[in-house]
Amino acid sequence: MLAHSAMRSAGLHRRTWPPIRRRLGTFAVLAAVGVLGACSSAPPLTRPDPSDPGAPVRPVAYRSTIGPYTSRRPVEPKPWLEQNRDVAPPEKP
Repeated sequence: MLAHSAMRSAGLHRRTWPPIRRRLGTFAVLAAVGVLGACSSAPPLTRPDPSDPGAPVRPVAYRSTIGPYTSRRPVEPKPWLEQNRDVAPPEKP
């Protein structure tokens, strides 16, 4: 009975932990990406200093919050023939 449980736990342990080679390969790839990322020639992203009074800023514009409002109150239905003509494609000559 004890041998059976020992074999079972050994099998589960082997399945849940990846081999050391796999972990080292993952680490090597992540290290290479980090080194190459640090050596990139792209300039760092910089923003203007907020305390500089001469720093460029976007202009401020007023936009009304209710300007594009259109009423959506219920209305009486139109005849269906008229509605079909409104959405139908134009007739070919």
